[in-house]
Amino acid sequence: MSPFRSLSTAMVKSFIRDKATLFFAFVMPLMFLVIFGLLFRDIGSEKIKIGVYGDGAVITALDRSGVVDIQRFTSLDDGIAKVRAGDLPGLVEATGDNVVLRFAASNQAQAGTVQGLVAGVTQQLNVAESGKPPKYDFRAEQVEDASLKPIQYLTPGILSWGIATTAVFGTSISLVNWRRKQILRRLRLAPIGATTILTSRLVVTVGVALAQALLFIGIALIPVFGLTLSGTWWMSVPIFVSGVLAFFTIGMLVGAVCKTEEAATGAANIVVLPMAFLSGTFFPIDQAPKWLQAVSQVFPLRHMNDGMMDFLVRGKGPQALLLPCGVLLGFTLVVAFIASRVFTWEDS
Repeated sequence: MSPFRSLSTAMVKSFIRDKATLFFAFVMPLMFLVIFGLLFRDIGSEKIKIGVYGDGAVITALDRSGVVDIQRFTSLDDGIAKVRAGDLPGLVEATGDNVVLRFAASNQAQAGTVQGLVAGVTQQLNVAESGKPPKYDFRAEQVEDASLKPIQYLTPGILSWGIATTAVFGTSISLVNWRRKQILRRLRLAPIGATTILTSRLVVTVGVALAQALLFIGIALIPVFGLTLSGTWWMSVPIFVSGVLAFFTIGMLVGAVCKTEEAATGAANIVVLPMAFLSGTFFPIDQAPKWLQAVSQVFPLRHMNDGMMDFLVRGKGPQALLLPCGVLLGFTLVVAFIASRVFTWEDS
């Protein structure tokens, strides 16, 4: 155990002393978590603003619905001007039994919401006025806990990205640096096997990833962000470990191919950054084109993101472990085999 302990201690000290590495491992991903968490913490709580002109049962029902913020106008032209300028998504004109909705097509998302809301309220009032019970009963229910906040979707993705970045960069640059300085050559001549060297590097990588996870989740649990862990959050641990292994092997491959730290940094960026955007780290991948969603399935970060989300947010059971863990471990074996084929102890 002495060579393993000495190597692990040396790697930890090297990691701690490198301020740039500490920044990219902890500070930069945490900045994204804090910025996005503060930006989106109140999303969904703001009411839709809508203009109204006139009076009647429809406007009263909209006012009592609790989902819109009504702005009344005494002049119809003033209200239409606000809608045309983009300040309001729609204006409801109610005169007698006639209801007219004027909306801004330039804001299609809110215009569609306003149209559906006004049409629904009008239909309910028509049914009530007819004196006949409705034929179909409709009820809308949210499937997640009512306390669910955007931070619970942001934390798994940004945490996975931070772990991937640290594992790939740390492993690849360490191997390149050790090879360039002839450290690997000396270790090869010493009574230390390749397994000991790689295991010590892996233990350090897992330890750093664990520190990242504790820091990220601890910050997200602060009331200002309001993260709420699901009942099966602890089942994310196998996915966490499988993800670290997958990105560690990517770092091994990059470190085996590249000859300089600059080349390793560039190669790691080319691998990790596009993967983050194509795996749902910064925006929901479900909104991307179908072909892009299919392409994202080959990336380990996509499966780590989805797996962490399943247990930190959705509270799924053990069966949800099979796909992400299977893909991540399979990816680890394939990339590790390729890295072992191209690995060299010293520059040729």
